[in-house]
Amino acid sequence: MPEGDILRRTADRFQLALGGQQLVRSDLRWPTAATVDLVGRTVLETRSYGKHLLTRFDDGRTLHTHLRMEGYWRIARTGSPEAAARSPQVRAVLATADWTTVGYHLGMLDVVRTRDEHTLIGHLGPDMLAEAFDLDEALRRWAARGSTPAAEVLLDQTVAAGIGTIFAAESLFAERLWPWTPADEVEEPGRLLSVARRQLQRAVADGRPPGHVHGRARQPCHRCGRPIAVGQARRPPMERPIFYCPRCQANPG
Repeated sequence: MPEGDILRRTADRFQLALGGQQLVRSDLRWPTAATVDLVGRTVLETRSYGKHLLTRFDDGRTLHTHLRMEGYWRIARTGSPEAAARSPQVRAVLATADWTTVGYHLGMLDVVRTRDEHTLIGHLGPDMLAEAFDLDEALRRWAARGSTPAAEVLLDQTVAAGIGTIFAAESLFAERLWPWTPADEVEEPGRLLSVARRQLQRAVADGRPPGHVHGRARQPCHRCGRPIAVGQARRPPMERPIFYCPRCQANPG
């Protein structure tokens, strides 16, 4: 699933392509929004919040989308073959005279009043990539999770929004923490969250996340050379893989 860095980069690209421009095409191929017409509306801004994308218009409405596991957006020159968006996988098209944004395999799509955005994202924890990230609030929510494994708390969007399996694994590796350490036994959860935040920020700037453990099962650890292992966080059907080094992140028990 795309994580907070991908959504922030997508929002930035939307802002460059659509921000301040009037739509000449609007095609929302979604059951609850199929009759919504945004043609003529001016795009005020697009912002990300965790793994959510919010595109706001001058009539007080917001298009909310979530990529889920397979979704992605592409931007093409209006009038180009790519902008035709004829694929059955397309779920949304927004276009100005110059640029067309096409959403494929989107997992969520809503059109709501901008003042009602909280009904969609109000349950989430602080946005990890917000300029004024509320670490105190994230720590309060962390503490409420008790003995839940640290990896699962990092993945919990109601604690802090934007971390997925990549940054959960990489931040735990950076701090040499066994992923299944009970959350209430992590000595410095604020430091762990700050590491994840810095990693996300670097990925936004560089276009790539850290590559120390995630996706490297059986490959040698960059620190100690021992093969990277992979375990599971959460229970089916919400399970997620967590990659870690059995030596650098040994079980303290």
